[in-house]
Amino acid sequence: SAKDAYHDTVKAALKKDGWVITHDPLVLELSSGRLEIDLGAEGSVAQREGIQIAVEIKSFLTPSLTSEFHTALGQFLNYRVALRLKEPNRVLFLAVPVKVYRNFFAGELAQLSVAEYNVKLLIFDPELIQGYTLAPLSTPITRGRDRDRSLGPPAWDS
Repeated sequence: SAKDAYHDTVKAALKKDGWVITHDPLVLELSSGRLEIDLGAEGSVAQREGIQIAVEIKSFLTPSLTSEFHTALGQFLNYRVALRLKEPNRVLFLAVPVKVYRNFFAGELAQLSVAEYNVKLLIFDPELIQGYTLAPLSTPITRGRDRDRSLGPPAWDS
């Protein structure tokens, strides 16, 4: 699949924040076909050491944000199902630009859907002079199936 417009921005932001990119893309082979999640990464700082994440990056550059959200949510849910089968300890995140987060994800449909489907968001700002930054994740990262045990908030640089 084609790389998202913000692929390199998010990749650089993850590296800056102490993540080691392990897959670009993260490929999951299923009997029904091949899935490619944009990035796979592993924590390298003590607080996140050994934590594995997958990141699907969405630009939301089309005129219909609702339509793009439907597509992104369906893709996210399918990727999460495949990850549970192939890499159950890897946590999936949906990366979205900060403007989209503020303008669209603040809306009722997005809020209800994010809560209902436990979508973990990674918010990035592509317009900074350095080109990257990450905002705190909307939910804490947890290890594997132990979803109630928080590892604490990551240290996010501004």
